[in-house]
Amino acid sequence: MFKVGLTGGIASGKSALAAEFARLGVPVVDADALSRELTAPGSPVLTQLTALLGGPCPDSQGRLDRTRLRRQLFGDAELRARVEALLHPLIIRRLRHALAACRAPYAIAVIPLLVEKPQARALVDRVLVVDCPEPVQLARLISRDGESEASARVMLAAQADRQRRLAAGDDILMNTGEQAELAASAGKLHALYLDIAGHPQRHYPGVRLP
Repeated sequence: MFKVGLTGGIASGKSALAAEFARLGVPVVDADALSRELTAPGSPVLTQLTALLGGPCPDSQGRLDRTRLRRQLFGDAELRARVEALLHPLIIRRLRHALAACRAPYAIAVIPLLVEKPQARALVDRVLVVDCPEPVQLARLISRDGESEASARVMLAAQADRQRRLAAGDDILMNTGEQAELAASAGKLHALYLDIAGHPQRHYPGVRLP
């Protein structure tokens, strides 16, 4: 089965684009969703993560406080590397199994660290990067997630360089935040990916939308 890796910087619109593909009937496997399953209350992985962090990081319902954890990790590169070393192999394994279980012409794998992690890139056949200008990312992090401008800039700096990410993409989608444009672009990509899945021997150059 043809597999497309969907990636992009933080607050670039990965989830919104994945939702558009799901509306079109495309199977979507999300690395973040698998990570939440792995760190559910009472799970062995959450116990290991708690030990690694030096204490619990619960939200009001006893689940992993992912917003607090994200801020902690983006502010400590060494700790972030240790947490990724714990979680990433487990997420890769679940991604592989979930993709293998999909029954469709193609599937979308949403992987935020696709560019940074070669093991993740090896799971997919083509890379779709959703992108937006840095000022838009900052505005979304501040308005959507309640981050300060300083903490938002730290998060952006900790991720793969934007140009490196764009260079790794076969297809690029510029997300301005307009839902109608995003849906139209998803429809065009859907048609392209169905064609690729049906003609695996052909060469398909990358596209840039809109």
